[in-house]
Amino acid sequence: MVTLILLVLLALCVLVQLYFSFFYFLPLAKYKDPESDVQRPVSVIVAAHDELENLIELLPMLLDQDYPEFEVLLVNDRSEDDTEFYTYELEKQYPNFRVVTVKKTPEYLNPKKYALALGIRAAKYEHLLFLDADCRPCSPNWIKNMQGGYETGAEVVLGYSPYAHLKGFLNHLIRYETLLTGIQYLSHANKGKPYMGVGRNLSYTKGCFFKNKGFASHIKTMGGDDDLFVRDAANNSKVSIVISKDAQTESIPKKTFREWLVQKRRHLSVGGRYKAADRRRIGAFVLANILFYILLVVLLVLNSHFAILGALVGLRYLVVLPIYVMVARRLDEKIALPLLPVLDVVYFINYLFLGVSVVLYKKIRWK
Repeated sequence: MVTLILLVLLALCVLVQLYFSFFYFLPLAKYKDPESDVQRPVSVIVAAHDELENLIELLPMLLDQDYPEFEVLLVNDRSEDDTEFYTYELEKQYPNFRVVTVKKTPEYLNPKKYALALGIRAAKYEHLLFLDADCRPCSPNWIKNMQGGYETGAEVVLGYSPYAHLKGFLNHLIRYETLLTGIQYLSHANKGKPYMGVGRNLSYTKGCFFKNKGFASHIKTMGGDDDLFVRDAANNSKVSIVISKDAQTESIPKKTFREWLVQKRRHLSVGGRYKAADRRRIGAFVLANILFYILLVVLLVLNSHFAILGALVGLRYLVVLPIYVMVARRLDEKIALPLLPVLDVVYFINYLFLGVSVVLYKKIRWK
């Protein structure tokens, strides 16, 4: 009797995963970016704290974008390196490059959100485009492609930002985690249910920012300048997505497992502030995957109903994972197919332990 109940639960987990795969993820694999001949003036905003090495590589790439009218606005957030001297020289060379300097963050305010808010207020143009200092645009047409998302009448455009390919299993895991996160938030936005975006590649209008009171609802929260803002903006602003390779930015991944865990804990810590409906929906997907592996192990230990168990596992692996691969190809994200089953197990088990650690140990640090 117990094994039958466990089999039913396992079947429900597979059904939930099939539902998400066909209703949300598969349409993303067939998605085509909106195209537009309208080239709106754009303010590209980067907030940076002691990021000189990254800025030396990033800023020339931004300033060389193939776009008729744009500015690059750097918010130098309390940097103690030579960022000020480097950017001073750039300002003399590029008339469309400006610097906003933050000497001190007001007490009890989140430093990054304060820096971004100052940059938004100082921006010359209505349409804003954001990325982090450790990101690199994947194309000189990055601005042009991201701005195509406004052709649908949107006020927020969500982009995708994969991590660079490096050697080692950790890099495979980081890129797989980024892929699954991207599949979820992009597919939900595509279905009219946006719940987050990533600040590594995000665009919205100044009007949208002020209409939704900026970061006011979470100004003291560590993190959330991207996903919690999208949460608020989705209430009364249309959200679109742009996913082609030329619209992406590539980020530099963490080099150690510890650094990556700290980063993921910070991201997960704001998940509890998502809307209840979004938490239930995303929670159902994650829980269905975690329970799938737990129930699979238990049923294998109990050593029964191998035929049914094999059918359920086969259905999951032959349908769900191939859809992941289809979306990955649409995003031009290369994943190691032989490692895919292993990455999937490690990702969801790691997600479980990270979630527990966030609940038990809530202190999150920001640089």
